[in-house]
Amino acid sequence: MDNTSYQGPFLKFTDDTAMMKSVAKFLINNKSEPDFKFLAELFTTEFFNEPRRGYGQHVVDVFEKLKNSKYENVFKPASEQFNGSGSHGNGGAMRIAPIPLYYYDNYENMISVATEATKITHTNLLGINGALLQCIAINEAFKRDSSSSIDYKEFCSSLLSKMKAIEKSEENAPYQGKINQVLELLGKKYSDNLDDEVIHTLGNGTSISAYDSVPTAIYCFLRAQDEIPGIETDNVFRRTIQYAITLGGDTDTIACMAGAIAGAHLGDGSISKGLQQNCEQFEEIIKLADDLIEAKSRSK
Repeated sequence: MDNTSYQGPFLKFTDDTAMMKSVAKFLINNKSEPDFKFLAELFTTEFFNEPRRGYGQHVVDVFEKLKNSKYENVFKPASEQFNGSGSHGNGGAMRIAPIPLYYYDNYENMISVATEATKITHTNLLGINGALLQCIAINEAFKRDSSSSIDYKEFCSSLLSKMKAIEKSEENAPYQGKINQVLELLGKKYSDNLDDEVIHTLGNGTSISAYDSVPTAIYCFLRAQDEIPGIETDNVFRRTIQYAITLGGDTDTIACMAGAIAGAHLGDGSISKGLQQNCEQFEEIIKLADDLIEAKSRSK
């Protein structure tokens, strides 16, 4: 465990955590069949209770339409956005973490539930498949031995194999291309110029696109398996978060996604108590995690 003290301001969570809480509650109250209307209601209620969490206007429009329509068709408002092409943002990916943990032993259900949960707000394939890539990365990290570093080549190879089944056309496989770029960047020796190359090649989420942020989060987790100059901690979880933030851009979302992968691999013992106690509602988040474990045990 990292017992390093943390001295800094009290940290308030953003829309990433707000929506992830809703996904966890949806799974905790899961019946025999997932109730996506219930999830849409959770998202919307969370927003209207606390709208100042950094939500983008497009997802706010979806929430308003969902509420006004009394959730008649929970996928319709998102499907109508951007002249019917749907959003390719990273909102689905940033909140997905509870799903690969809950369905860690049922890959087909994991992919199915993650897809439908994403489509409530994001229906563009880049948004959906970005969420699925993040989901798969968390699941892959969770299944690996936490006592040893992850082999980035083997990890990326597994991601490529699974994304090939999702991106069925080889002519249209953007995320497979990004994973190959992650591999290439990880093979380079760290230098002062490498971070700029990472931002230029993978993106840092300034466009709020899943395509320009999910691969970056995966890269941050894999890069943090080894020491990173300028980041003085031996704790891989903390190193992952700190490195993600140094890349700038959409820092809360990329750090959220990278941290979710690292947390799945290392467990809560890797997160220092000092850091936890500086985070808003940390006790509620821990209880949600415990309740998720209990709900999973009941479902077996």
